[in-house]
Amino acid sequence: MSTSVKYLLVSLPTSISSSSDHEEALTAISTTISKDYGTVYPFRIPEFKIGTLDALVRQADELAKLDPACEGVVSKIADSLRNILDGDESRISQQKTVNDRPVDQYLKNFSWNKEIASIDNDVKSKLSQYTQVRTNLTALQRKQTGNLSTRSLASLVDPSLLVQDSEYLETLLVAVPTQMHKEFLKSYETLAPMVVPRSGIRVTSDEEYTLFAVTIFKRHSQEFAHKCRERKWTPRDYKHVEGGKEEEQKEVDRVSRDEKKLWGEAVRLFRTSWSESVMIWLHVLALRVFVETVLRYGLPLEFVCGLVTVGLPCSFVFVVPRSAPIILLFTPNPDTGIVLTVHPGPQSTPKLAKKAKFALDAAYSYLGGNAFGRDKKGRIKTKDDSSLSSDIAAAGVGGDSSEYTAYVFYEFEIN
Repeated sequence: MSTSVKYLLVSLPTSISSSSDHEEALTAISTTISKDYGTVYPFRIPEFKIGTLDALVRQADELAKLDPACEGVVSKIADSLRNILDGDESRISQQKTVNDRPVDQYLKNFSWNKEIASIDNDVKSKLSQYTQVRTNLTALQRKQTGNLSTRSLASLVDPSLLVQDSEYLETLLVAVPTQMHKEFLKSYETLAPMVVPRSGIRVTSDEEYTLFAVTIFKRHSQEFAHKCRERKWTPRDYKHVEGGKEEEQKEVDRVSRDEKKLWGEAVRLFRTSWSESVMIWLHVLALRVFVETVLRYGLPLEFVCGLVTVGLPCSFVFVVPRSAPIILLFTPNPDTGIVLTVHPGPQSTPKLAKKAKFALDAAYSYLGGNAFGRDKKGRIKTKDDSSLSSDIAAAGVGGDSSEYTAYVFYEFEIN
């Protein structure tokens, strides 16, 4: 089973530190997220052009719809990889890189790229093409390796056993369950008129069926076949063709080569597509963080953004004014960025993520001011958003309208 990491993406005003310094604000967030919960890394968002308030609200709404669509594409491509690699998680993880780097390394070193493009249709087309060839190959292989009721008879039937080129007679082949072959031999002559007496010959058998050849007048062959089906015996359509065995093998070899070629092409495409789709998704998240930060904290922009990794790969995102930093939570990596060592112990990643979120709420709920309801301890109420204004709800502040946060926050998971 593949491991999972939660990522928290957070934006906070730099004013959460006494000096309003960017680095000190990021350090404050790292301190808030106990090393027992996650590791904090800076998340770099470029300075985008800021339009009107109406445009920002409209963009927030559009990005809120685009975000799950991107996540869906990533998930579909992951499923395609899982399908083509037969669920081998070790091989699947080898293909899941972003820009030829592990996911967590890409996230920790995220930088804006203007050239990413959509690839969902290419993946669907290639998977469909491969699936069709794979289905054809499976059908051909089944003909060679299945039981006598389904497999090809070209290599099993001696043509000398068949009546050929006769105006009145023909030989029918019937696959009979092995435990019923005695019953067949006793009754086949009376199943239909004009069955040639004692013409029933055992051709071959396997673990499940015995194949018999029976000679009958052509005018009664359909009736004979119908009677066989009623008794659960399987008539086989077969006509000997010179060189048919060799032609069948050539067809299997050809389709097998096509399948191997398409398999390689599909794996390479899915690897590239998964990488690009993750990059697209992260770009959408970065835009959401920026737009929500402007809407939440206003101008001038004084915020810090960070990434927090919780447990094995999993993610949250939250944003605050430059006076409050934007933070991403990642799986700990002591080699890059600001590192908070994660010690999950027996706790699951979701529980650690909730604790990290609770710590952020406890430290920064004051950013919500008096506009929102609070409990007896002064903490902002996050389970009931009925008091949210329609403008805030439309803007999607806090990422998830079902749970408001006093700072910009997104949670995501890349599987």
